[in-house]
Amino acid sequence: MQNEQKKLTIKEKLGYGLGDTASNIVFQMVANFMLIFYTDVYGLSAAAAGTLLLAVRLFDGFTDPIMGGIADRTRSRWGSYRPYLLFLAVPYAVFAVLAFITPDFDSTGKLIYAYITYGLLMTCYTAINIPYGALGAVMATDPKERTSLQSYRFAMAMAALVVIVWAIPKLVKFFGEGNDQIGYPLAMVFMGTLAAICFLLCFKYTKEKSVPKIELSTDSSIKQRKRGISKAIFTDFLMLFKNDQWVIIALISLITLILIGIRASVAPHYIKYYVGDESLLSSFLTLSAIGAVLGAVSTNFLTKFFEKKTLFQIALLVVVVSHSLFYFLGADQIVTIFIVYFIANFAHMIITPIMFSMVADTVDYGTKKLGKTLTAITFSGHLLAIKFGFAIGGALAGWILAFTSYEPNVTQSAESLSGILFAFAGVPVICTLLCIVVIWKYKLTEPEVRKIQSSLVKS
Repeated sequence: MQNEQKKLTIKEKLGYGLGDTASNIVFQMVANFMLIFYTDVYGLSAAAAGTLLLAVRLFDGFTDPIMGGIADRTRSRWGSYRPYLLFLAVPYAVFAVLAFITPDFDSTGKLIYAYITYGLLMTCYTAINIPYGALGAVMATDPKERTSLQSYRFAMAMAALVVIVWAIPKLVKFFGEGNDQIGYPLAMVFMGTLAAICFLLCFKYTKEKSVPKIELSTDSSIKQRKRGISKAIFTDFLMLFKNDQWVIIALISLITLILIGIRASVAPHYIKYYVGDESLLSSFLTLSAIGAVLGAVSTNFLTKFFEKKTLFQIALLVVVVSHSLFYFLGADQIVTIFIVYFIANFAHMIITPIMFSMVADTVDYGTKKLGKTLTAITFSGHLLAIKFGFAIGGALAGWILAFTSYEPNVTQSAESLSGILFAFAGVPVICTLLCIVVIWKYKLTEPEVRKIQSSLVKS
């Protein structure tokens, strides 16, 4: 990879950020509303919904390294990664709508339809998001510039979160007029169109400034070439596990996404049943999303005063304390609940852009240690960890609800309410404590990354 040190323009950073705005429209829709849609609107049991989320997300996760290898080996006039933004933007929007349609089938037919449509949506998400993630690594090589780029990315991703959590309940009500089975797909027509436009603008305003150093097969046989590519992708993926710093960040990402997956999935249940006022959901999620945006925006500023790892550790401590407080808050302490969740999301979104910039740093570390640049496969492996975590988190949410006798659209028992609270606050505390332990082994400080990059240029 070339040592391109020229700073990115604001237009490039905003353009790149629009890609995660598009990604996050679907990601946050799935994270915040998919479980309650399946249990309270679509008609699946909590256990069936949890298993569905796990199965589809695990299957989707296994496609990540494959997509990463394909993207690394793509050569076109638009670059290696940008073409996927151009050609998959519209299918991405279409599958988002299909996943929120409730067909007039029997229970078995509806379950099959849910598996198919959700599977198609997540597969398309992989095919466009893996190249998008890798794009950031070839737009900038300087550690601070990478952190800045990721801060723009996640601030704009969280802007999508604000729009989703504020607008979806209102759009569902507006379009459905009391019938959520009509409201959800129509709301997704609006959001899917917005996502497609954002991806196309990301394609327009970004540029790849280096090319992944991957040996391309010269075999004239298409069959042999495909076999060679498949073998190379598998070999590249196995090489990732020799990159000890990538393994650390991947493990943290896995644990963090378990936290996100379970908490986001049950947040609507927490407000609807534990707090007891469903009308507060839009305000609750919107305020927390604003906290997340402010956290992402603050990251670039805070890294001027703290080394990335130090800031990461401080933010983790805040996440632990804030989630622990929910066990001491009564359902009637609405204002305090809102403030604590705001703080939790603020701290968590300081963690996220740092984590992604660390992934980019592990690419350089891996290049020096392994002698091979694996940009997209590194990001796809990271996204694999994220998806596994998200899959486990979503499944745990459904299973905990089922285990504690949750029944949709009725007054919940004390057992069910304790399950909702444990999923919403208890599991996140456990996950964050594990992250605090793992991050101690991370050693790629900014001076170390610059030293590695300098040695790569000389070699």
